[in-house]
Amino acid sequence: RDSKLFIKDLRFDEVPVRIYLPRVPSASKRRGVIFFHGGCGIFGSIGSYQRICQYMARKSESVVVAVGYRLSPEHKYPAQTLDCLTAAVHFLKTAENYGVDPDRVIVCGDSAGGAFTASVCQELVNRRDIPKIRAQVLIYPFLQALNFNLPSYQKNAFTVFLSRERTVRFILKYLNKDCSMTEAILAGSHIPERMTLKYRKWINPDLIPETFKPGYKPPSPALFSPQVHEKTKELLETRLSPLLAEDAVVCCLPDTCIITCEHDVLRDDGLLYKKRLEDNDVNVTWHHLKGGFH
Repeated sequence: RDSKLFIKDLRFDEVPVRIYLPRVPSASKRRGVIFFHGGCGIFGSIGSYQRICQYMARKSESVVVAVGYRLSPEHKYPAQTLDCLTAAVHFLKTAENYGVDPDRVIVCGDSAGGAFTASVCQELVNRRDIPKIRAQVLIYPFLQALNFNLPSYQKNAFTVFLSRERTVRFILKYLNKDCSMTEAILAGSHIPERMTLKYRKWINPDLIPETFKPGYKPPSPALFSPQVHEKTKELLETRLSPLLAEDAVVCCLPDTCIITCEHDVLRDDGLLYKKRLEDNDVNVTWHHLKGGFH
């Protein structure tokens, strides 16, 4: 119960959602926020993010829709992204039923939810049958699974909760893969040299500002493992690694807000995506939390 909000549990095309509607009448249509929670796609829930969603709805006087996507390993990848996409499309089509202006809807998510946000916005770029997403908010997002030796991964390799090794283990668990491949992926053995060269223009420590690279040491080249590559091909899909989307998609993305934290292995994912968006003339607002952590 909330004195300032109506809170309802609904289903958007079979996807569970919890919607937060301000009680005070509005003279005009409200803004809408579609929220995807974090948790590596394997934990977290609508309930565990309720206080955050209530806060957003109250502070912004917006209608917030929290999406309860199915979790892995019970529901195999990419069920999570597909649930997020389904809920987003449903809300964009029916926004006016909830007093929301369909042209003022943003998508927001933290960590894995930030990955789902980026992926959904990319997949909706060419849709002409629904209103355009007004903006996306990426809160310390996970955006690539190619390079786990970027400066932020080195600096925060042993940070509490989301260490470098645990990040890869979570990804493998999310994909229902054998965690014995963790060391090989940390080293970069899952990426053939031709792909490393292809994506260097987007995923490269040289693109990280010098102020974020004190003590950084370029790793030794990894020995490529065809077996690991074959078993983990999903890591190269844009649904899992949105940083790999082509410029033709990136240039059409909505205004973006990116939040990064100093003590976070994923910091550089946000910085690299920021540069890619700016290079493609997308409006970007960036907030960096010095002293912040994942």
